[in-house]
Order: sequence, then structure tokens, then C-alpha cells
Amino acid sequence: MAKSKSEPAEGKRRIFLVDDHPVLRAGFRCLLEAEPNLQVCGEAESARKVFDRIQATSPELIIVDISLPGPSGIELIKGLKTRFPELKLLMLSMHDETLYAERVIRAGARGFISKQESPGKILLAIRQVLSGEIHLSEKASARVVSKVARSSRTGTGSSAEGLTDREIQVFELIGAGQGTRQIATTLHINASTVETYRARIKEKLNLKNAIELLQCAIRWSNDPKY
Repeated sequence: MAKSKSEPAEGKRRIFLVDDHPVLRAGFRCLLEAEPNLQVCGEAESARKVFDRIQATSPELIIVDISLPGPSGIELIKGLKTRFPELKLLMLSMHDETLYAERVIRAGARGFISKQESPGKILLAIRQVLSGEIHLSEKASARVVSKVARSSRTGTGSSAEGLTDREIQVFELIGAGQGTRQIATTLHINASTVETYRARIKEKLNLKNAIELLQCAIRWSNDPKY
């Protein structure tokens, strides 16, 4: 009898993809299945469709995009780590790794890789996480270590430490010059929800108006220790 796509192939490491872009998932499937010991055992386009599918496919590693419709990739990783603590998780994103590395690791992922990296580097990250290591770029690793050391000395973190993961995403996009409607499209949420996040960020950072919010977001995007 022929094996189904999700049935384990002998000696192959099983990987599940979570990304809302079908073309990107197809590209990753081609990249991974060209490797003799890697197999894509399942896919999902949103966080809400992951849990039932991974129970049916039993992956070793889940690669998660940070920007998903509905709950974000970071929220998904937290949920997966709670329900399936043995799963290995790797975050994939177009966002700047240095802005998210610490939050991603704290959420339960074992690494972060940019979609802009070469196929060789992406495969290296996957193999490192599968082997039990943590994968971060040298730049991100240095920043995380520096932040921990600075927090130990001062007892404080950056001005954005009190923001939730979703608020950080909105804050970063504000700093990148995106308006409310652009942010809503990028994060797959309503414009009114973006305005709620903007109001919460201003309150938490003690900012008076939209101009101060934009200025602060630009400074933080250029230097997250700000």
C-alpha cells in the first residue's frame, strides 16, 4: 500500500508549516522535501487550524510565521508549548529578528529565521532546532545577551517591555511608517482594533498624542533598547 503524504517516511524528520501565504508554503515544501531526511507532514494557514492538524500528523518541528490571521505566531507558539511541550518550534518572519528574538524565545520557540535568508541558512536553522539547539543570528544573540546584562545592572528593561506581543507588532509597524489601515492589512485585523492598540501603547508609554507615538516608535525601531 502506498504511503499517504502525512504518513511517516523512514528516517525522515517531520515538519509542519504554518503560514498564510500558499506560495510561500509551496516554496518551503519544495525546499525541505529536496532534502533526503526532511519531510513536510502538514500545513495550516492560521493559528486556529493548527491544533487538530498536528495531532493527526505528529510533527517534530513546527515552523510558524509571526504574522497570521487572528492570533499571532507568538500567541500560537505559547499555546503550542503549553499543550505540546516536547514540540520544537521555529519562528519565521519578515520582521527584524533583533526586535523579536527575546520574545520569541521567551514564548517557547527554539529559534528565529528571516524569510529573507538564503535557503542554506534556513536549512541550517531547521537542523539546529531539530538537534535541540537554539538558532539566532550573531547580531540577535548579542543583543539578547546585552539586554539581559543591562537589565541585571539597572533592574529595568526597555521602554516597551510592558507592551504585549501584539502591541509590539503594532508599535514596530508605526515606527516603519505604516498608518492604521496598512497595519490592519499587515496583521489581518480590523482598523478599529489597531486604533485600540495605538491607544493602549500611548497609555503604557505615557505618550500624549499620535506625533509623540510616531516619534517614539521610530526611535525604538532604530534602537530597541531605547
